Amino acid sequence: MVQKGQIGVTTDNIFPIIKKFLYSDHEIFIRELVSNAVDATQKMKTLADVGDFKGDLGDLSVHLTIDKEKGTLTVSDRGIGMTGEEVEKYINQIALSSANDFLDKYKENANAIIGHFGLGFYSSFMVSKKVEIVTQSYKEDTQAVKWSCDGTPNFTMERVEKADRGTDIILYIDDDNKEFLEKEKIESLLKKYCRFLAVPVVFGKKQEWKDGNYVDTEEENVINDTHPLWRQKPAALKEEDYLKFYRDLYPLSFADEPMFWIHLNVDWPFNLTGILYFPKIKNNLDLQRNKIQLYSNQVFVTDSVEGIVPEFLTLLHGVIDSPDIPLNVSRSYLQSDRNVKKISTHITKKVADKLEELFKKERSQYEEKWDSLKLFIEYGMLSDEKFNERALNFALLKNMEAKYFTIEEYKTLIESTQTDKNGNLIYLYATDSQAQYSHIEAAKEKGYDLLLMDGQLDTHWMGLLEQKFEKSRFVRVDSDTIEQIIEKEEAAKVELSDKQKENLSEAVKSQLPTLEKTEFTVDFKALGEHSRPIQITQEEFSRRMKEMAAMQQQIAFYGEMPDSYRIVLNVEHPFIKGLIRKSGEMEKEEFIARLSEENRLKQLVELALLSGNMLKGEALSNFVKRGFESF
Repeated sequence: MVQKGQIGVTTDNIFPIIKKFLYSDHEIFIRELVSNAVDATQKMKTLADVGDFKGDLGDLSVHLTIDKEKGTLTVSDRGIGMTGEEVEKYINQIALSSANDFLDKYKENANAIIGHFGLGFYSSFMVSKKVEIVTQSYKEDTQAVKWSCDGTPNFTMERVEKADRGTDIILYIDDDNKEFLEKEKIESLLKKYCRFLAVPVVFGKKQEWKDGNYVDTEEENVINDTHPLWRQKPAALKEEDYLKFYRDLYPLSFADEPMFWIHLNVDWPFNLTGILYFPKIKNNLDLQRNKIQLYSNQVFVTDSVEGIVPEFLTLLHGVIDSPDIPLNVSRSYLQSDRNVKKISTHITKKVADKLEELFKKERSQYEEKWDSLKLFIEYGMLSDEKFNERALNFALLKNMEAKYFTIEEYKTLIESTQTDKNGNLIYLYATDSQAQYSHIEAAKEKGYDLLLMDGQLDTHWMGLLEQKFEKSRFVRVDSDTIEQIIEKEEAAKVELSDKQKENLSEAVKSQLPTLEKTEFTVDFKALGEHSRPIQITQEEFSRRMKEMAAMQQQIAFYGEMPDSYRIVLNVEHPFIKGLIRKSGEMEKEEFIARLSEENRLKQLVELALLSGNMLKGEALSNFVKRGFESF
């Protein structure tokens, strides 16, 4: 037999769930209650606009007051209020929002109505032991009512007298949340969640310094800016307006003003306004995140936008506002919401449009800003394929002479000289002009051009470009001898016996100082009699993987591996030729002992280490000491 029925919801369990789990931050009740008050006020404006209310609107501000003696926090408005029947419908039935009914009736004329879910009011029980509603409808011939509930499914409702239309929400703050009876706490929350609401929000009086104390003035303390910059027309704004707004948003970033900004103003296929600033990004990704504030109809939603906007956009600063962004209880809901995804895609496009426009119209200024833009653009190319396709047109490469090139321009510059015998285009680069100086000079002597790649994401970005372009490789200038990095012809064959190789390898290693987590191998190459006798190189792949491991947890094990270096002996150099001859005539122990006595090999090894900035501490001190003793 098939049984049919309806799932029952036990109301006794609703309030404990609301109190603990409705929102992750209990302080959000401020946003919800003030937003409800603003909604009631906006509805009142709409009724007046369409002629359904003929009376005097009067003061439409929302007021908050604290009474420490009674332990109450009150949110008051002069909006449309409620009748007893409406309290029964919208308060006693959880999650039945009056906003939806109002929007259905006045959707063509409604001012920005915030609430849609009907849950916001119940956030008050997260911090209260009792909540009262005293409300008077704007409708004529209606009676004010008082509703009271102590956080159980039981409530009382009675007729009362109220002098004016509107609603007072009175929260009796519980013992665990007494902080919400402190003026400083409430003011900070209002500035966080309500600073741009469309209706004035008043909390006490403004203060002035008098006789050694702050005292109240007669002027009301209006918390919010009801007409924020992003809701204004861009054509009417000046540069100073945007900079002032940035300083207001980020008072601690006053010294670092933004480079430029995008004013978003979209009304189709969705509504979106906002201002996104491009900050001067330091060489540290983590310090820059989550400076974008997300709003819905000027109501603060979150400033933790990772997973909501594309990852690289979290490096921007500013405000995004859209009524299509849901004021929802779940962050994961925001991340998966279809409208949020559409907005993210559009913002990515607008950012790419702005960057390409600057590059094409103001290239010299764009190049001046590149060092501050570079981290952001590389991050975008690495994390967003659509942005990557666009950015290939305006991403720049900077060479050691501080000249800037697009990727295509630089390819044209080097392809005639830096293509190896196998047709691979070699992009030479350095990360430290001082530490890699000798290798850089060797490359320049060959007529090669070098890039400066010293950014936090450069290693990852080069890997991306190698995937995009066939037969192209980025190679650090000290990863091998310059002749081997860009092979123009078959390398001369080195003919040494096993005994000679073993003796020479062990002799060279015996002259090395002790370096922690460092391994050396010895290699033999014919580099010409005028090239240096000994060079130290670090193979590109293993070094690059170690650098990437610092940022990618899945390959973190590479970071624990020792640094691997190669000591290259130039078998055509006269001194090395002499060593080769001796190495074939002596046994290993005698050969090593003889070289240790002569000290010349040790000096050459340490010179090679010094040129690579690897000779440090005691080894460097001993090297300098021997140099002075030779005089």
